Amino acid sequence: MKTLTTIGIGALALGTLAFAQMTMNGQTGMGQNQTMMAQGNMGGMNHSMMGGGMMGGMSGMSQMMGGMNAGNIDRNFLTMMIPHHQSAIDMSQLVLKTTKDPQVKTWATNIIRDQQREITQMQGLLKGYGGPVQGMSGQMNQMMGDMTGPINKAANKDVAFVQGMLPHHGMAIMMADHLLMQSKNPVMQKLGRDIITAQAGEMYEFQQYLNKTK
Repeated sequence: MKTLTTIGIGALALGTLAFAQMTMNGQTGMGQNQTMMAQGNMGGMNHSMMGGGMMGGMSGMSQMMGGMNAGNIDRNFLTMMIPHHQSAIDMSQLVLKTTKDPQVKTWATNIIRDQQREITQMQGLLKGYGGPVQGMSGQMNQMMGDMTGPINKAANKDVAFVQGMLPHHGMAIMMADHLLMQSKNPVMQKLGRDIITAQAGEMYEFQQYLNKTK
């Protein structure tokens, strides 16, 4: 039952992620997103998807995670999740400079606190695996692109922050799903569960916020 629940959360995240990406890009059709999903593998990824093509990055990340076995899943997850967390911190620090919205301020403050704490934990865990996998952090950053750019350009930076954080959290949940399905390490299993629980809850709150701003 726990595995089914985890897979269900991941499927929900995928649907939310697709919707959020269409909203951010002003797309109304599914064709482009389906093409990006089909093309977004690491071996032959269209480089135009990187640096803002979150759906392509998400699919490429899924290919990377899906190809990992229980022997390397923990190290690879930690290597990828550290820069992923850092991008959320960067987005949160940026929006805190301008926001007047108490809810956005609370989210951003909590994201900085919680994800910095997890980065410190993950850096410690990585030492036991011989450090990060060479080159993988850079691949992760390429797939995510500059997620602070849309916030900088937006007239309503609060909404842009929330819209950008939805697919960002969706990607983290997908990564944690793969971890829970394959990791044999109880510490890593708990880390994956905690990420899913916290970020799925925030995704729900983000959607309720966006419902009110329509």
